[in-house]
Amino acid sequence: MDFKAGEVLIVDKPLEWTSFDVVNKLRWKLRKKYDQKKFKVGHAGTLDPLASGLLIICTGKATKMSQELMAEDKTYTGTILLGKTTPSFDLETEYDQEFPTDHITPELLEEVRQSFIGEQLQTPPVFSAKKIDGKRAYESARKGVEIEMRKNLINITSFTIDSSRFPEIDFEVSCSKGTYIRSIASDFGKKLESGGTLTALRRTKSGDFTIDTAKTVDEWLEIIEETEVSATE
Repeated sequence: MDFKAGEVLIVDKPLEWTSFDVVNKLRWKLRKKYDQKKFKVGHAGTLDPLASGLLIICTGKATKMSQELMAEDKTYTGTILLGKTTPSFDLETEYDQEFPTDHITPELLEEVRQSFIGEQLQTPPVFSAKKIDGKRAYESARKGVEIEMRKNLINITSFTIDSSRFPEIDFEVSCSKGTYIRSIASDFGKKLESGGTLTALRRTKSGDFTIDTAKTVDEWLEIIEETEVSATE
């Protein structure tokens, strides 16, 4: 592989790592391997620390493809816990409210599931990297400052659920760029007249790339280490 000229690396991001942790780890290894102080490495779409799965990393001239790759549709699997909410819509923050779930029937679940299919306006979580007046939204949210999040137009092309572990709902969703799965979890709970928190998330597909072709960070480090570098590089 020619990492300097440009490669697209499909990484299985570990839980609790940031996307930048992955970029920095691979960049450090490439700098060392090619004996260069600067080495172009970037990602094509971040994953939250509490999410695992497919992360696209570009090196060299392939970094020019990042925006194009970022625009592709994504597929995720995960779990929504009904009856509880957190300010961040996931487990980054503590549970703050509890809601009844006794009224939720299979018929109601199906009705609400179907309501998510198609184009719609979605409000991003306040605990997100979305920029509001030049600041990341989560910076204000963590300080307790109230901010107004602007709605985004998104498209959900597929949304399947499995309620066999109720009140935990396992799901798979395919959606457009810019969709916040945490907001889907929160909105899903609200539409059920209850609450919803995202407790697990894994990205399994982005464009034509799938998780079964991904390699771990350690596997990529080993590949970089074993790559032959010509004397002219």
